[in-house]
Amino acid sequence: MTIYHQGTARLRKLPMSKAEREARLQLAACYRIFNHLGWVEMIFNHITLRVPGPERFFLINPFGLHYSEITASSLVLIDIEGNPVRESKWPVNKAGFTIHSAIHGNVASAHCVMHTHTTTGMAVACLQDGLSPTNFYAAQLHGGVAYHDFEGITVEAGEKTRLLASIGDRKAVILRNHGLLAWGPSLPEAFMTLWTLQRACDVQVAASAAGPLNPIRDEVFAQTVRESGPGEKRTCYDVFAAMQRLIDSKDPGYRD
Repeated sequence: MTIYHQGTARLRKLPMSKAEREARLQLAACYRIFNHLGWVEMIFNHITLRVPGPERFFLINPFGLHYSEITASSLVLIDIEGNPVRESKWPVNKAGFTIHSAIHGNVASAHCVMHTHTTTGMAVACLQDGLSPTNFYAAQLHGGVAYHDFEGITVEAGEKTRLLASIGDRKAVILRNHGLLAWGPSLPEAFMTLWTLQRACDVQVAASAAGPLNPIRDEVFAQTVRESGPGEKRTCYDVFAAMQRLIDSKDPGYRD
Protein backbone atom coordinates (compact mmCIF):
# COMPACT_ATOMS: atom_id res chain seq x y z
CA MET A 1 0.00 0.00 0.00
CA THR A 2 1.51 3.34 -1.06
CA ILE A 3 1.82 6.00 1.61
CA TYR A 4 2.93 9.58 1.95
CA HIS A 5 5.94 9.92 4.21
CA GLN A 6 6.05 13.20 6.03
CA GLY A 7 8.45 15.73 4.56
CA THR A 8 9.94 18.57 6.58
CA ALA A 9 9.45 21.13 3.79
CA ARG A 10 5.71 21.40 4.38
CA LEU A 11 5.71 21.19 8.15
CA ARG A 12 4.62 24.25 10.09
CA LYS A 13 4.38 25.23 13.73
CA LEU A 14 0.67 25.82 14.01
CA PRO A 15 -1.12 26.57 17.27
CA MET A 16 -4.12 24.32 17.82
CA SER A 17 -7.35 26.31 17.70
CA LYS A 18 -10.44 25.52 19.73
CA ALA A 19 -12.19 24.57 16.48
CA GLU A 20 -9.46 22.07 15.62
CA ARG A 21 -9.55 20.54 19.09
CA GLU A 22 -13.32 20.09 18.85
CA ALA A 23 -12.97 18.56 15.37
CA ARG A 24 -10.33 16.17 16.68
CA LEU A 25 -12.59 15.01 19.50
CA GLN A 26 -15.54 14.47 17.17
CA LEU A 27 -13.50 12.58 14.57
CA ALA A 28 -11.70 10.43 17.13
CA ALA A 29 -15.08 9.52 18.63
CA CYS A 30 -16.29 8.60 15.15
CA TYR A 31 -13.40 6.20 14.61
CA ARG A 32 -14.26 4.48 17.90
CA ILE A 33 -17.93 4.36 16.88
CA PHE A 34 -16.95 2.67 13.61
CA ASN A 35 -14.95 0.16 15.62
CA HIS A 36 -17.94 -0.45 17.91
CA LEU A 37 -20.17 -1.07 14.86
CA GLY A 38 -17.66 -3.43 13.25
CA TRP A 39 -16.96 -1.12 10.30
CA VAL A 40 -13.24 -1.82 10.51
CA GLU A 41 -10.78 -3.22 7.95
CA MET A 42 -7.63 -3.66 10.04
CA ILE A 43 -5.70 -0.35 9.62
CA PHE A 44 -7.29 0.58 6.28
CA ASN A 45 -10.10 2.95 5.19
CA HIS A 46 -10.58 6.50 6.33
CA ILE A 47 -12.84 9.18 7.74
CA THR A 48 -11.67 12.71 6.94
CA LEU A 49 -12.94 15.94 8.43
CA ARG A 50 -12.18 19.52 7.46
CA VAL A 51 -11.01 21.77 10.28
CA PRO A 52 -13.02 25.02 10.40
CA GLY A 53 -10.91 28.02 9.45
CA PRO A 54 -9.50 29.99 6.52
CA GLU A 55 -7.08 27.26 5.37
CA ARG A 56 -8.18 23.99 3.77
CA PHE A 57 -6.78 21.59 6.34
CA PHE A 58 -8.18 18.17 7.15
CA LEU A 59 -7.84 15.53 9.83
CA ILE A 60 -7.23 11.88 8.91
CA ASN A 61 -6.34 8.71 10.78
CA PRO A 62 -2.63 7.93 11.15
CA PHE A 63 -1.76 5.02 8.87
CA GLY A 64 -0.77 2.11 11.07
CA LEU A 65 -3.27 2.46 13.92
CA HIS A 66 -6.41 0.38 14.35
CA TYR A 67 -9.59 2.40 14.79
CA SER A 68 -9.71 1.27 18.42
CA GLU A 69 -6.34 2.97 19.03
CA ILE A 70 -7.04 6.35 17.47
CA THR A 71 -7.13 9.36 19.77
CA ALA A 72 -7.82 13.04 19.25
CA SER A 73 -4.11 13.86 19.55
CA SER A 74 -2.92 11.12 17.16
CA LEU A 75 -5.01 12.32 14.20
CA VAL A 76 -2.86 13.82 11.42
CA LEU A 77 -3.48 17.34 10.10
CA ILE A 78 -2.99 17.43 6.32
CA ASP A 79 -3.48 19.74 3.36
CA ILE A 80 -5.65 19.00 0.31
CA GLU A 81 -2.79 17.05 -1.29
CA GLY A 82 -2.47 14.78 1.73
CA ASN A 83 0.76 16.29 3.04
CA PRO A 84 1.13 16.64 6.83
CA VAL A 85 1.30 20.28 7.87
CA ARG A 86 2.25 19.61 11.48
CA GLU A 87 4.80 17.09 12.70
CA SER A 88 3.50 13.54 13.21
CA LYS A 89 5.29 10.25 13.72
CA TRP A 90 2.67 8.53 11.54
CA PRO A 91 2.39 8.56 7.73
CA VAL A 92 -0.78 9.07 5.69
CA ASN A 93 -2.22 6.48 3.31
CA LYS A 94 -1.91 7.95 -0.19
CA ALA A 95 -4.40 5.60 -1.86
CA GLY A 96 -6.98 6.24 0.82
CA PHE A 97 -6.81 10.01 0.62
CA THR A 98 -7.08 10.17 -3.19
CA ILE A 99 -10.83 9.56 -3.04
CA HIS A 100 -11.30 11.96 -0.14
CA SER A 101 -9.24 14.74 -1.66
CA ALA A 102 -11.25 14.58 -4.90
CA ILE A 103 -14.45 15.25 -2.99
CA HIS A 104 -13.05 17.69 -0.42
CA GLY A 105 -11.29 19.65 -3.13
CA ASN A 106 -14.23 20.00 -5.52
CA VAL A 107 -17.43 19.86 -3.47
CA ALA A 108 -17.60 22.97 -1.29
CA SER A 109 -20.08 21.48 1.19
CA ALA A 110 -18.19 18.19 1.63
CA HIS A 111 -16.62 18.79 5.03
CA CYS A 112 -16.61 15.10 5.98
CA VAL A 113 -15.97 12.02 3.82
CA MET A 114 -16.29 8.41 5.01
CA HIS A 115 -15.25 5.20 3.27
CA THR A 116 -15.72 1.59 4.42
CA HIS A 117 -15.08 -2.00 3.29
CA THR A 118 -17.78 -3.77 5.29
CA THR A 119 -18.68 -7.28 4.18
CA THR A 120 -22.28 -6.58 3.22
CA GLY A 121 -21.37 -3.20 1.72
CA MET A 122 -18.79 -4.82 -0.51
CA ALA A 123 -21.18 -7.65 -1.32
CA VAL A 124 -23.80 -5.23 -2.65
CA ALA A 125 -21.05 -3.29 -4.45
CA CYS A 126 -20.18 -6.53 -6.27
CA LEU A 127 -23.76 -7.14 -7.44
CA GLN A 128 -24.55 -6.23 -11.03
CA ASP A 129 -27.74 -4.41 -10.02
CA GLY A 130 -26.25 -2.85 -6.88
CA LEU A 131 -28.59 -1.72 -4.12
CA SER A 132 -32.10 -3.14 -4.39
CA PRO A 133 -34.90 -0.64 -3.53
CA THR A 134 -36.74 -3.29 -1.53
CA ASN A 135 -36.24 -2.43 2.13
CA PHE A 136 -36.96 0.39 4.57
CA TYR A 137 -33.45 1.85 4.48
CA ALA A 138 -32.89 1.52 0.73
CA ALA A 139 -36.21 3.30 0.19
CA GLN A 140 -34.93 6.30 2.19
CA LEU A 141 -32.02 6.61 -0.25
CA HIS A 142 -34.10 6.11 -3.40
CA GLY A 143 -32.66 8.21 -6.22
CA GLY A 144 -29.83 9.38 -4.02
CA VAL A 145 -27.18 6.68 -4.48
CA ALA A 146 -24.32 7.18 -6.93
CA TYR A 147 -22.19 4.44 -8.49
CA HIS A 148 -18.58 4.56 -9.62
CA ASP A 149 -16.85 1.76 -11.53
CA PHE A 150 -13.79 0.07 -10.08
CA GLU A 151 -10.49 1.24 -11.59
CA GLY A 152 -8.06 -0.58 -9.30
CA ILE A 153 -6.27 0.84 -6.26
CA THR A 154 -7.24 4.51 -6.19
CA VAL A 155 -3.93 6.31 -6.65
CA GLU A 156 -4.26 7.77 -10.15
CA ALA A 157 -5.02 11.50 -10.27
CA GLY A 158 -7.05 11.06 -13.44
CA GLU A 159 -9.66 9.01 -11.64
CA LYS A 160 -10.67 12.01 -9.54
CA THR A 161 -12.47 13.65 -12.46
CA ARG A 162 -14.33 10.46 -13.31
CA LEU A 163 -15.24 9.88 -9.65
CA LEU A 164 -16.70 13.37 -9.34
CA ALA A 165 -18.69 12.90 -12.54
CA SER A 166 -20.08 9.62 -11.19
CA ILE A 167 -21.05 11.11 -7.84
CA GLY A 168 -22.62 14.39 -8.93
CA ASP A 169 -24.51 15.81 -5.94
CA ARG A 170 -25.39 12.46 -4.34
CA LYS A 171 -24.01 11.95 -0.86
CA ALA A 172 -24.33 8.13 -0.75
CA VAL A 173 -21.95 6.29 -3.06
CA ILE A 174 -21.39 2.65 -3.97
CA LEU A 175 -17.91 2.10 -5.34
CA ARG A 176 -18.50 -0.94 -7.55
CA ASN A 177 -16.57 -4.06 -6.54
CA HIS A 178 -15.01 -1.97 -3.78
CA GLY A 179 -17.12 -0.58 -0.93
CA LEU A 180 -19.27 2.25 0.39
CA LEU A 181 -18.69 5.99 0.65
CA ALA A 182 -20.63 8.93 2.05
CA TRP A 183 -20.00 12.63 2.45
CA GLY A 184 -21.76 15.54 4.10
CA PRO A 185 -21.50 19.15 5.30
CA SER A 186 -20.83 17.81 8.80
CA LEU A 187 -19.62 14.58 10.35
CA PRO A 188 -23.02 13.67 11.87
CA GLU A 189 -24.75 14.15 8.51
CA ALA A 190 -22.19 12.03 6.67
CA PHE A 191 -22.47 9.39 9.40
CA MET A 192 -26.24 9.17 9.12
CA THR A 193 -26.04 8.78 5.35
CA LEU A 194 -23.44 6.02 5.63
CA TRP A 195 -25.32 4.26 8.43
CA THR A 196 -28.51 4.23 6.34
CA LEU A 197 -26.65 2.89 3.30
CA GLN A 198 -24.92 0.25 5.41
CA ARG A 199 -28.20 -0.90 6.97
CA ALA A 200 -29.78 -1.09 3.51
CA CYS A 201 -26.95 -3.40 2.42
CA ASP A 202 -27.22 -5.50 5.59
CA VAL A 203 -30.94 -6.06 5.10
CA GLN A 204 -30.62 -6.74 1.37
CA VAL A 205 -27.98 -9.43 1.85
CA ALA A 206 -29.95 -11.09 4.64
CA ALA A 207 -33.29 -10.95 2.80
CA SER A 208 -31.81 -12.17 -0.48
CA ALA A 209 -30.50 -15.26 1.28
CA ALA A 210 -33.94 -15.96 2.78
CA GLY A 211 -36.02 -15.78 -0.37
CA PRO A 212 -37.38 -13.57 -3.19
CA LEU A 213 -37.45 -9.85 -2.41
CA ASN A 214 -40.83 -8.13 -2.14
CA PRO A 215 -40.95 -4.92 -4.24
CA ILE A 216 -41.99 -1.53 -2.85
CA ARG A 217 -44.64 0.37 -4.78
CA ASP A 218 -43.16 3.22 -6.83
CA GLU A 219 -45.49 5.83 -5.36
CA VAL A 220 -44.16 5.16 -1.85
CA PHE A 221 -40.59 6.30 -2.50
CA ALA A 222 -41.16 10.07 -2.62
CA GLN A 223 -42.83 10.10 0.80
CA THR A 224 -40.14 7.85 2.29
CA VAL A 225 -37.29 10.05 1.04
CA ARG A 226 -39.07 13.20 2.25
CA GLU A 227 -39.60 11.86 5.76
CA SER A 228 -36.32 9.96 6.15
CA GLY A 229 -33.60 10.55 8.74
CA PRO A 230 -30.64 11.21 6.39
CA GLY A 231 -32.26 14.45 5.25
CA GLU A 232 -33.05 15.74 8.74
CA LYS A 233 -30.10 17.64 10.23
CA ARG A 234 -31.38 17.51 13.82
CA THR A 235 -31.83 13.74 13.58
CA CYS A 236 -28.25 13.34 12.33
CA TYR A 237 -26.83 15.30 15.24
CA ASP A 238 -29.00 13.51 17.80
CA VAL A 239 -27.99 10.09 16.46
CA PHE A 240 -24.30 10.90 16.53
CA ALA A 241 -24.53 12.44 20.01
CA ALA A 242 -26.19 9.26 21.30
CA MET A 243 -23.44 7.12 19.76
CA GLN A 244 -20.75 9.38 21.23
CA ARG A 245 -22.32 9.03 24.69
CA LEU A 246 -22.19 5.26 24.23
CA ILE A 247 -18.50 5.44 23.37
CA ASP A 248 -17.83 7.78 26.30
CA SER A 249 -19.36 5.22 28.63
CA LYS A 250 -17.25 2.30 27.37
CA ASP A 251 -14.18 3.71 25.62
CA PRO A 252 -13.39 7.33 26.58
CA GLY A 253 -9.69 7.01 25.80
CA TYR A 254 -10.25 8.57 22.39
CA ARG A 255 -10.30 11.98 24.10
CA ASP A 256 -6.56 11.84 24.86
